[in-house]
Amino acid sequence: MAQKPSIPKGTRDFSPAEMVRRNYIFDSIKEVFQRYGYMPIETPAMENLDTLLGKYGDEGDKLLFKILNSGDFLKKADESLLANKDSNAITGQISEKGLRYDLTVPFARFVVQHQNELSFPFKRYQIQPVWRADRPQKGRYREFFQCDVDVVGSDSLFNEVELVQIVDEVFRKLGIRVVVKLNNRKVLAGIAEIIGEAARLTDITVAIDKLEKIGLEKVNAELSEKGLTDEAIEKLQPILSLSGSNAEKLMKLGEILSESEVGTKGVDELNEVLTIIDALGVETGVELDLTLARGLNYYTGAIFEVKALDVEIGSITGGGRYDDLTGIFGLKNVSGVGISFGADRIFDVMNQLELYPPEVTVTTQLMFVNFGPKEGAHCLKLARDLRKEGLKVEVYPDSAKMKKQMTYANKKNIGFVALVGEEEINNGVITIKNMETGEQKSVKPEEIKTLIS
Repeated sequence: MAQKPSIPKGTRDFSPAEMVRRNYIFDSIKEVFQRYGYMPIETPAMENLDTLLGKYGDEGDKLLFKILNSGDFLKKADESLLANKDSNAITGQISEKGLRYDLTVPFARFVVQHQNELSFPFKRYQIQPVWRADRPQKGRYREFFQCDVDVVGSDSLFNEVELVQIVDEVFRKLGIRVVVKLNNRKVLAGIAEIIGEAARLTDITVAIDKLEKIGLEKVNAELSEKGLTDEAIEKLQPILSLSGSNAEKLMKLGEILSESEVGTKGVDELNEVLTIIDALGVETGVELDLTLARGLNYYTGAIFEVKALDVEIGSITGGGRYDDLTGIFGLKNVSGVGISFGADRIFDVMNQLELYPPEVTVTTQLMFVNFGPKEGAHCLKLARDLRKEGLKVEVYPDSAKMKKQMTYANKKNIGFVALVGEEEINNGVITIKNMETGEQKSVKPEEIKTLIS
């Protein structure tokens, strides 16, 4: 019996029609990146495991896809570890590489490895797939594309402002209504400090980052399980429920964190970024959200998330400031900030809301019907000339029955069909059929572009 074909859960095939739409998303994002002076790079799908491990926190490390070593990977494995079925300990002996979890850590590795070739501040964008051994569900995949834009080698908060401008332009270009959620890890560090749990910043951020997903009660339960005192959890509640305008929240936050140096610095940074954004007249709403934590350990300053307003789905863009991510690879004190557009979630949002311009789905504008060897050869020359004019043209390869050729054109949503028989060849014209209206018209080859464009 033939094997039934399948793909792993959490991955997807994309048809030509879907790829045309996805490429529209990629091209739209890329065009905005380039307008702000960012340059493209690519990194390998796999990285050395020691590059990836320890950069995403314990939960992130569990979601790394590991690649088994080539050959007999068990040959050098410790037999006692195998006997004890200690999978965590044995992994390091049988796997030296892993699929990248995101594009930021490979980017930091790239910057350090190529530092002598780069000009700083270095502004790069990267559009490639990443992999996470997550539980597949709506809007969450094991393989998905990220569209990252980062700048390293500059502490200026102008970079954070520029990223918000990029978010604003990308989503207005795509027609998606969004809100930008903004916070600062220094504020979160200050909060941990004033509730007496400064040493548990990671536990606090990982827990409150789940607030929207699991609710306050379960977040409090997780904090308690992590060892936070009831008093500390109680002090945290009014901070997580701060309300009002951005200015009102910042004012209250400034009072709450007045005794924390790091917290006060975070409030000042947020205030500066929001003030500049307001002055620039950014159209997309930017909301200060103190429950935004982003659980990744490498963030140190501003953190961003972007939510679609018209579709129930997780964040479709996120990122933040990392002050010393390159330091783990030996290049100290090089600050960076960046954001990542989740192309697959954006794709899902745009499909649900049907936001694609009509011209995006057009792959072929004109198809020449093939009446036979002589007519087909003539059509090949006409098609060649029309392509030089910038039109998307194809010639049906076989002299099949007319019904079959027309069915093909309909299935591909081709708007116009060219009929060139012996009479048209002799008269130097082309009969054009509008596939939507059924209207036919004979025109000179030089008139076609005006007719179908």
